[in-house]
Amino acid sequence: MKKYTVFAFFLLSLSLSTLVLSCSGDSDTDTNVILSLDVSIKGANDSNSYGDGSGVVNFKATATNAVKYGFIIDNQSEQETTNGTYQYTFNDIEGVENHEIKVIAYFSANNSINISKTVAVAFYNGTPPIWADEFVEDGAPNPKNWNYNLGAGGWGNNELQTYTNSSENVIVEDGVLKIIARSDGSGGYTSARIKSENLFEFTYGTVEVRAKLPSAQGTWPAIWMLGANFEQVGWPNCGEIDIMEQTGWDKNKVLATCHWSNNGNYAGYGLETSITNSSSIFHVYKLVWSQGGAIRIFVDDDEYYVMTTDSSMPFNADFFFILNIAMGGNLGGTINPNFIQSTMEIDYVRVYQ
Repeated sequence: MKKYTVFAFFLLSLSLSTLVLSCSGDSDTDTNVILSLDVSIKGANDSNSYGDGSGVVNFKATATNAVKYGFIIDNQSEQETTNGTYQYTFNDIEGVENHEIKVIAYFSANNSINISKTVAVAFYNGTPPIWADEFVEDGAPNPKNWNYNLGAGGWGNNELQTYTNSSENVIVEDGVLKIIARSDGSGGYTSARIKSENLFEFTYGTVEVRAKLPSAQGTWPAIWMLGANFEQVGWPNCGEIDIMEQTGWDKNKVLATCHWSNNGNYAGYGLETSITNSSSIFHVYKLVWSQGGAIRIFVDDDEYYVMTTDSSMPFNADFFFILNIAMGGNLGGTINPNFIQSTMEIDYVRVYQ
C-alpha cells in the first residue's frame, strides 16, 4: 500500500500562511509610521511553506494615512495600488525559487517608507510533484527530509571513506545540495551518505534528480533506493534500485542496476550508458517505476535501462532514497594519490505520481 510521509514540500494543501514584517519611517502626518505586509502563498501551511506549486502569492500592505502602495517584484517595474492588495504569479522557473519583494507606502509625492523581503515560492508546469526537495535553504539538509548513515567499515563494498554529518561533507549552498568527499590529510577519507528512511518512503512513481557528479578518480557517486523493509529482511531481500552510479575509473559512463533476491539467491541486472560531461554540467537522472510493469531509467529523457518486474520481486513495496559518494571499493577503484576533494551537486529531487 502506498504511503506518503508529509513534510515541508507536500504540495496539495490549500491553507494559507502569513508572514508579517514591519518598518518604521517618517510621513507627512506621522513620525513613526508602521508599514506591515501580509504574504499569503497559495497552498502554504506549516508542512508546505512554499505553496502548492501554482506560484500564486497574495500581498496585503497597510500603513497609517498612506495614499497608495507600490510593489516591486524581482526588480521589475513597480506596480501601484491604492488599497495595498496585489496578486502575483511566479511562473518562470520550475521548483522553489527565492524572490525579492519590495513594498513602498506613499504618503505624499515626496514622502514614503518601504520594506524588502525574500520570499520562497513553489511553481511547477503541470501537475506538481507529491514530494520534492529543491534545496532552497542554506545549511544542513532539511531534517524533515533527510537523515544520515554515519561511520566507516567498508559498507559491504570495501569502501575507504568514513561518513559524517559535518558541513565539510554535506551542505546546502546557493540552491544545491553538496556532498563532498575529502582527504583527511592522514591517508583516510570522509564523505556523506544521506537518506530519506522513515521520513519519505513510497511505492511507484517517476523520480527526477538533477545532479552534477564528482570528477576525481576513485570517487563512486550514487543516487539510489533501498526497500523500506531493509532493517527487517536485509539486503538483497529488500531490493535495491540504482538510478545512477558511476565508477571511479570511468567518468564518461553511468550505470543503472537493480538488485534483489531470487529464491534466496542474489540476482541483479545492470546496464551502462555513455555521458561525456557528467562532472561539468547538470543532467537529469530519471526513474519511471510502474506497478506490475517495468523499471525504466533515463539520462536527460534518453532511456537506456528497462527491466520487467513481477510479483516475486521486491519492487512492489515502499523504498527510500540514498545519496552518497563512496571512496575506492568495488566500484570506486584506485583513488588518485593526489586526491584532495571532489563534490556531487544535487539541484533537486522530485517524485511524481
